[in-house]
Amino acid sequence: MATTERLDRYQFHEHDWESFEELREWFEWEVPDQFNIAAYVCDRWAAEKPDETALFVEDAAGATDTYTFAEFEAAASRLANYLADNGVGRGDRVGVNLPQKPETAIAHVAVWKLGAVSLPLSTLFGPDALGYRLSDADATACIVDGSNAAALHEARQDYDIGLASVLVVDGEPVGDGRVYEDAVADRDAGREAVETSAEDDALLIYTSGTTGDPKGVLHAHRVLLGHLPGIQIVGDFEFGEGTRFWTPAEWAWIASLFNIVWPALFYGRPVLAYHGGEFDPATAFELLDRYDVTMLFAPPTALRFMMQVPSEGYDVDSLRVIGSGGESLGESVAQWAEATFDGALVHEGYGQTEANVTVLENARLAEQRPGTMGLAVPGHEVAIVDPETAEPTVEPGEVGEIAVRYEGDPVCFEEYWNKPAKTDAKVRNGWLLTEDLGTVDADGYFAFESRKDDVIISSGYRIGPEEIEESLASHEAVADAAVIGVPHDERGEVPKAYVLLADGHGPSDDLRETLMSHVKDRLAKYEYPREVEFVDELPRTTTGKVRRRNLREREGLVD
Repeated sequence: MATTERLDRYQFHEHDWESFEELREWFEWEVPDQFNIAAYVCDRWAAEKPDETALFVEDAAGATDTYTFAEFEAAASRLANYLADNGVGRGDRVGVNLPQKPETAIAHVAVWKLGAVSLPLSTLFGPDALGYRLSDADATACIVDGSNAAALHEARQDYDIGLASVLVVDGEPVGDGRVYEDAVADRDAGREAVETSAEDDALLIYTSGTTGDPKGVLHAHRVLLGHLPGIQIVGDFEFGEGTRFWTPAEWAWIASLFNIVWPALFYGRPVLAYHGGEFDPATAFELLDRYDVTMLFAPPTALRFMMQVPSEGYDVDSLRVIGSGGESLGESVAQWAEATFDGALVHEGYGQTEANVTVLENARLAEQRPGTMGLAVPGHEVAIVDPETAEPTVEPGEVGEIAVRYEGDPVCFEEYWNKPAKTDAKVRNGWLLTEDLGTVDADGYFAFESRKDDVIISSGYRIGPEEIEESLASHEAVADAAVIGVPHDERGEVPKAYVLLADGHGPSDDLRETLMSHVKDRLAKYEYPREVEFVDELPRTTTGKVRRRNLREREGLVD
């Protein structure tokens, strides 16, 4: 099989640490020339401990299952052999449009075994969102959940998508798709991961910006290694025997996949795959109890929902650490968690798809300061730079742009897919610019100030307003539209749309609901505007661009 090494520098959990400074002095990046994620998260454990559990599985009906590492590897090999027989090879992009199911992890590993590139896609995506991404990526194949097979089929009618193979998990195929189980059933269960360089392409994951179409963020295999120091620290080094991991987030995002799934499996520890529909806080307590979960990664929205239901009657003392990010938690959540989970630590982290988990907290190694995100993770050089010059000349406490040193940091993305100008704007003067404004104090504690752009963060999802605006404008009743984020008690922010109607159409509650549904059906289900306000005109710059700042001022969101 592909070469694997122990990589001692990532075994944080085998040591006792006294401070961030001690860790910072000890740690250095260990990136072997040959590195394949599949070999490290699956193949080596199938050889070393084949009968130990890799995945716990449960669905909404209560049906349960488990995958040992041997079963996990065999399933991934069968799929890899099918894909190879159907033309997928090194560098090809393969869509993975699946929810939190074992087939999701199996699909990514199968793709990496071939040296191909996995393309995570949310099952919340409608045909337009799917169509753009698969077409832009020039995907060769796609594994899709039965719940989203119709949306994929519609996308293929409307977009130039040259998929040679479509496999449908838990559902009936539409068009030329095949049933996943039937397609892989007769394939050989043995296929070693190919040798890949740590710099070879592994992951293409799309993120919504605020201008233009969604951008494909291309990562190399080394990206997993780039996550490990931060995940060890945010997880309080709880990666030894008996640890178990779960996130309620869909396995389609950098945070769910690389904060929980792949780090846990890298260390040979099991992950819970629960496919149960929309998040239910009572069910979350049941799962933590039933599977003795030790580390939970959940967005603040999920934790706030859990705070609203009684926890009595659940044995959740196994939970030792809660990681969170995407928006500020607030002290009340940390206090609730400590009381509810027998002293469990709550750690916030900061990152983005292009460079994830670069700043975080650890309550045992450094004090947690209200209003801050924590300290730079050992191995990552993080600074506040001048937004115009990208020079780190900003004084402590002064607002600037949060930036990560680009060269030599394995967590940093390679480039934006087919968008060299966007890549050049993102990486300047040796720094990866996050487009978030913040401060750092004299002790190195970073604080988030505001977003440099107009991105909306709702329940941890990053939403670009332009995609919603374009979707609204595609409706015959809409002449133009502008979207901003407005505060929401549970979701942090939600999109609000200001709609200028076309001639012959008047405002009504029915039209408002129709426009919400139009976006919900075409894009992702979390992207639709929760509020729609009909307006007679939209504020614009002298060049005709919508001034979203004026709309935020109108909502009282700008000082």
